[in-house]
Amino acid sequence: MDFSRRTCNSILDVIGNTPLVDLKRLVRNTEGASGRILAKLEFLNPGYSKKDRIGLQMIEEAENAGILKPGQTIIELTSGNTGTGLAIVCAIKGYPFIAVMSKGNTEERARMMRAFGVKVILVDQAPGAISGQVSGDSLALVEKETQRLTKEYNAFRADQFKLDGNWRAHYLHTGKEIIKQSNGNIDAFCDFVGSGGSFSGIYKALKEYNAKIQCYIVEPTSVAVLAGKKITNIDHKIQGGGYNMAELKYLENIVPDGFLQVSDEEVINMTRRLAQEEGIFAGFSSGANVAAAIDLLKNKLRDKTIIVLLPDSGLKYLTTDLWL
Repeated sequence: MDFSRRTCNSILDVIGNTPLVDLKRLVRNTEGASGRILAKLEFLNPGYSKKDRIGLQMIEEAENAGILKPGQTIIELTSGNTGTGLAIVCAIKGYPFIAVMSKGNTEERARMMRAFGVKVILVDQAPGAISGQVSGDSLALVEKETQRLTKEYNAFRADQFKLDGNWRAHYLHTGKEIIKQSNGNIDAFCDFVGSGGSFSGIYKALKEYNAKIQCYIVEPTSVAVLAGKKITNIDHKIQGGGYNMAELKYLENIVPDGFLQVSDEEVINMTRRLAQEEGIFAGFSSGANVAAAIDLLKNKLRDKTIIVLLPDSGLKYLTTDLWL
């Protein structure tokens, strides 16, 4: 969409149609890597993450289905990005919104949601959990509190782990945008998995376009449960995924072409390199995706073109050791 030629009716019109950028400097500067990484800059959505897409899709599909009533309270658990996307949609459409998140997530995210007038409920982490890192056990406590509050407020649950609007946002839009922007010149796609919505939706769009495109799931080295590996440390630093959830609805009937693992150190290093070598200020999961793609370009997919998402902005991690 060419925004230079039109006036938007609201900020919702700005969601999506993010640019695709060739990370040729980073690839060129990496010994042993050969090929292309095309990065979809999802942090240029108005809420600074890919989750703006699913916030809009889930709410509009619920409205169209008649299961969301005018003025009804909306609630969801979030690491902050889905909550921000929903906060933006609710601000425009006039729904009260409650975001429930772990105290292990960064304070920047809670502050951003409050700026939209959102009620933010912070849930204590699981016993022994490390501050700034959200494990599956901590997420389970957030889920329990979200279920309780949903009943208390008779709220509509915008469940990012269950509603089809999550994967459909990426199937209908993100995946199709990638194909158009790259002129279909795609050999592979790799994606760090949280709910599995972006991987599932883009996987389906790419495989429909060309079944030979290889799609890889990215996980933390210490919590590679989807790859069937033994858990060694649930307290990794990559927020927004790696929750130790072996069963994800959106991955049912999905057959990845492979699984890739990245360590905290690799992710932090690559995220910093994105800023210093490409001028791209992104978050942990962006570094995870690029690190995984670099590994492919060094090994089994040399000289190929790999698509990655850069899911959110580095602004959301200023209080973490990512930018110390």
